Amino acid sequence: MADGLTGPVSQSSVVNPTLSMGVITSYIIVVGSQGLYYAMLNQMVIPDLRDEFVTDFIWPAIQGNAMYEDRYLLGTALARPLIAKAMVKVAIEEGAQYVAHGATGKGNDQIRFELGAYALKPDIKVISPWRMPEFFKRFPGRNELFTYAEEKGIPLPVTPKTPWSMDANLMHISYESGVLENPDHHAPPGLYNMTVDPEQAPEQADVIELEFKKGCAVRVTNTTAGVTKTNPLEVFVYLNELGGKHSIGRVDLVENRSIGMKSRGIYETPGGTILIEAHTDIEIFTMDREMRRIKRDLDLQFGDQIYKGFWFSPECEFTRKCIALSQECVEGVVTVKLYKGRVYILGRRSELSLYNEELVSMNVQGDYEPTDAGGFIKINSLRLKEYARLRKEQQN
Repeated sequence: MADGLTGPVSQSSVVNPTLSMGVITSYIIVVGSQGLYYAMLNQMVIPDLRDEFVTDFIWPAIQGNAMYEDRYLLGTALARPLIAKAMVKVAIEEGAQYVAHGATGKGNDQIRFELGAYALKPDIKVISPWRMPEFFKRFPGRNELFTYAEEKGIPLPVTPKTPWSMDANLMHISYESGVLENPDHHAPPGLYNMTVDPEQAPEQADVIELEFKKGCAVRVTNTTAGVTKTNPLEVFVYLNELGGKHSIGRVDLVENRSIGMKSRGIYETPGGTILIEAHTDIEIFTMDREMRRIKRDLDLQFGDQIYKGFWFSPECEFTRKCIALSQECVEGVVTVKLYKGRVYILGRRSELSLYNEELVSMNVQGDYEPTDAGGFIKINSLRLKEYARLRKEQQN
């Protein structure tokens, strides 16, 4: 939830753009010159950003196989620039001088929200209560917030019995803090919301076909159930449903926050996990080897740029354009089996594939001369022989 203040902080006129991305919202306390108080809500704005989230943020992330530190699929980080964009749009429409967010002073989200806001509206003023002494001295920890919420009758999804925080959107749910701050504390029973436990997943697999064009999923067909989806939002929601049903997309990790500390997070990203696996397969099938090697370097840069809040930076815009250009021929169908927490690739087909069955066959010579391999091996072994010579001289 993000809030745009339409007057100085000491006033209490507030426009609240609660964004419809499947985001879990929370109450906000305004810190003013007289201390803590509730702001009077003049207007509630609820834009539906789900389609935009899929086509303009999730799809580019899938094209770029975007991850942070090899495992985190960036569900929270991808949502932040869209929230910042919508928040600034409402602020401009309402003539707001300020925007506010409830991100903590230790986390990544304060960086992502504010870098996004300043990139889109350089003269905007940002209120961040968790960095204000009046706030964090009054609420040094979660227990004080629980007490305050109980006194004021504010319902919270987080309770002393479930002492961890959740951030949910269309792409994923993240869990952190509370008992999870001990990196060796196992995920408590009942923590997961999007996926069933593997032991409870069905014994019958679902086999699906995912069709890609220019690196984006344009169709999913469940050949087991006879269901087809083609609308981008419906495709993603359906993959979330299937992935959740089969316990796909859970990861428990320790990551390096932008601000310089390590943190433990647990993530559920069912649909995104299926898409990354299928997209990687069709990309390798259709893309030139050396081109993909360069593209993979861009993928790593892209993941870092998203995580660190630089979606609207010139380097991230450049990276997205390069990745999109690389996807021109990433087209075809991947057949996937979903079963007990795993995504199994069964096959793939494409009219634009660089795969030549006759050329690679062990049964047909095709347009390839085996003796040519001898020269290739000799050239590549030259530096290895020279290295061996140097080591021998050093040993002597």
